[in-house]
Amino acid sequence: MNGPEITLEVAPELRLFVPHDRRGGPTPLVTDGSSTLGHVIESLGVPLTEAGTLLVNGSPVGRSHVPGPGEHVDVRAVERPQRVPGAPLRFLLDVHLGTLARRLRLLGVDAAYESEDIGDPALAALSARERRVLLSRDRGLLRRREIWAGAYVYSDRPKEQLRDVLGRFAPALDPWSRCTACNGTLAGAAKDSVSGLLEHGTQEAYDVFAQCTECSRVYWRGAHHGHLETIVSEAVREFGGTPA
Repeated sequence: MNGPEITLEVAPELRLFVPHDRRGGPTPLVTDGSSTLGHVIESLGVPLTEAGTLLVNGSPVGRSHVPGPGEHVDVRAVERPQRVPGAPLRFLLDVHLGTLARRLRLLGVDAAYESEDIGDPALAALSARERRVLLSRDRGLLRRREIWAGAYVYSDRPKEQLRDVLGRFAPALDPWSRCTACNGTLAGAAKDSVSGLLEHGTQEAYDVFAQCTECSRVYWRGAHHGHLETIVSEAVREFGGTPA
């Protein structure tokens, strides 16, 4: 580039996205004199889904601002909880976030998930069509202009991923109300009505059941319930909701 020189600093939370030589604080940057600030930020590696307030010489500006000579730019992280326009709050997760999707559903959060890789264009289009926040660890995917809203998932560990998403978006929690397999809603089911879908041992050992209204999968408090209960109770304790 051969244009105005600015000074740019990104928030500590965003420094993992930029080159190592830009992680210590304000650094000089030569721009081309015509690119918007949004383009400049993205060219450094920061997905715009992660950029919050942009300050130029201490005053807020929009992403369409074209940086001028000598300007000092601060790129803040998004505020938490992040408010997303429209309701209800719904998510779409890419193929690599299956465990996170199931845990969100366990907590009653609407979380669509593609178990097969349908490709970035299709995911972005689905996000726009269904007005879902696209969650991904793929920075390239989050740069697609078609997505309605998106967020980078910072950890590769499901427990930390869940805390990240719940802390960032503060979705309403309604545990045990969604099917972890298909995202459909659960309803109480009489034992007689689902007995044909159960193994004999399960019929003998359990009396309380729920069934998905979409895929008909049957749920009961089986051997893994204690582990799931721990996930639910920890989330409810930290982020609110009804544990029952």
